[in-house]
Amino acid sequence: MKKILGAGAGLAAVLLTAGCLSSGDDDPIPVDPGPQARPLALTILHINDHHSHLDATSSTLQLKVADGSRKAVTVSAGGFPRVKSAIDELAAKSPNVLKLHAGDALTGTLYFNRAGAVGEPDAAMMNTVCFDAFALGNHEFDKGDSGLKGFIDLLHAGSCKTPVLSANVSFAAASALHPSRAPGAVSPSTIVERDGQKIGIIGLTIAAKTQASSSPDKGTVFEDEAVAAQRQIDALRKQGIDKIILLSHTGYGYDKQIIARLDGVDVLVGGDSHTLLGPDAMAATYGMGATPGGAYPTRVTDKQGKPVCLVQVWEYSRVVGELKVEFDAKGEVSKCEGTPHALIGDDFAIGGAAVGAADRTAILADVQASGFLKVTAPNAAAAQRLQPFKLKVDEFNKTVVAQAPEELCSRRVPGGSPTQTAGWNDYGRSSAACNAQGDVTRRGGDIQQIVAQAFLEIAQKSYGGADLTLQSGGGVRVPLQGDITAGRAIEVVPFGNQLYRLEVTATEIKNLLEDGIEATYGGTGATGPYPYTGGLRWDVDATRPKGSRVANIELRDSATGNWALLDLGDATRTYKLFVLSFNANGGDGYATLAAVPASRRLDVGVLDADVFLEYIAAQPKAGTGLPQLRKIDAGLYSTKSHRDAFSVD
Repeated sequence: MKKILGAGAGLAAVLLTAGCLSSGDDDPIPVDPGPQARPLALTILHINDHHSHLDATSSTLQLKVADGSRKAVTVSAGGFPRVKSAIDELAAKSPNVLKLHAGDALTGTLYFNRAGAVGEPDAAMMNTVCFDAFALGNHEFDKGDSGLKGFIDLLHAGSCKTPVLSANVSFAAASALHPSRAPGAVSPSTIVERDGQKIGIIGLTIAAKTQASSSPDKGTVFEDEAVAAQRQIDALRKQGIDKIILLSHTGYGYDKQIIARLDGVDVLVGGDSHTLLGPDAMAATYGMGATPGGAYPTRVTDKQGKPVCLVQVWEYSRVVGELKVEFDAKGEVSKCEGTPHALIGDDFAIGGAAVGAADRTAILADVQASGFLKVTAPNAAAAQRLQPFKLKVDEFNKTVVAQAPEELCSRRVPGGSPTQTAGWNDYGRSSAACNAQGDVTRRGGDIQQIVAQAFLEIAQKSYGGADLTLQSGGGVRVPLQGDITAGRAIEVVPFGNQLYRLEVTATEIKNLLEDGIEATYGGTGATGPYPYTGGLRWDVDATRPKGSRVANIELRDSATGNWALLDLGDATRTYKLFVLSFNANGGDGYATLAAVPASRRLDVGVLDADVFLEYIAAQPKAGTGLPQLRKIDAGLYSTKSHRDAFSVD
């Protein structure tokens, strides 16, 4: 059983007597050595940003087979029952263990809000692990302070009662989480004890992002992260605590900046940026699907030049970090090393068929040699605990959520010909009835345009606003007509993309449209990249040279409904673009978006299907009581006019 010493009362007394202990003085606050003055070897097991991804998924890795070559091997991967197993197994090998979660447990799959109370499945899974501390991420505020209070109540309903931490949040007077209403629900820090030595853990929540793009209550505010962290460090050191961990949901790059402003932090366990840390071989050799952003651990120094170990482990219940830290008798880090364990099963298959015995032996040897892939069976008890929530998601998928009185036609690319072929000719995708109307040939798919409009309207309502949205035509998979079940709506956007908000210039808007048109007509034969946007429209002439196919770009003022030409001469103004993570990272040839710097991009974190379902639920209802999903006004379609090789003058 873990031993936790409540930080609230002790720290409160220190703060009352010492006032606001700030970071303004460069001289470190002395630590009373007491019984702490001896070495300690500590193992930190950690995850971050699991975002309601509780089920295992299928992963394709490049693994070495019997003939010595590397082949694409599919295998089950991740899932919270595997996280539970891995943490149990790794914890059993070390005497002094901390289990930490660096935030953003919530939002991202239907488990979040379609399988019981908001966050109930996540709380249930987290309680199977029983973390020693959990830092609040920005998405913990997506349902407001009251929603967060409900999640914390679920997290604390059992015997575990994981401390929930954020040193830089101040809850509004009317908030359900104001200390007068929920004392101890959220604390700035907690103190744990291992091998008779006290360790301070401080939580941080990314301030600007949470305030701007989540939904904290009015009056709930977030302080500068480094200032809040230093105040807690100073208070802990006054109590003789010389081993201090920041549990920080602020992002890998920003973590480095925060550490450089601090005195007295030893380890930072991070989240928010979904950064994979580890050897280059993760991507270059094994094809894990993300390129490591740095070493695990990343070694940096604080403002006094003392070593700090920084870690983060990607996303979505895929990786468990194992950080081994050695402290000397002064409480300073003398060594840190570790492994990001990427969790996989052993159900290896090539081309859809289970591998043979020789290949299996070679694959398992390669997995072992990787140093980071870890074959892990799901924990049976955790899987059983998850099952009732899985059944609720399955039942929700069968629920009729809306009706489409007329066919909402699907066509990735407007134009084309019913009698001739070309790589980009998508004429045959829409039904005969839709083709007879001719609308999809003039302006493209109805359902593609509806999804782009859905992103725009919901972003403006719930996620910090948007001036325009982008949805590539191939990301919308099926038309709709008649009764629409939740499962069928999810089939429209089935890839589970998160949404990003990018700040883009007028020139970047023009260039991203040209990217999508080039990826369609530039000789690849792809139909998927063709752009659909909400709040933006233009003319296309696909017969013109690359870079000059899009003209007369107009942006709609959401307040007045008026359209105006985009001012391509204004290099200073930026516009809020709501876009899938796939496209934001360059997918479908959108190189312009991939080049947008980190300072102008924000992972909103909401799932595309959830946004679409929210839009559907907001449509006018008929006598059946069900929302009616209809074609949007023709003036809102992004392709105003279209010319290609089959057009007739």
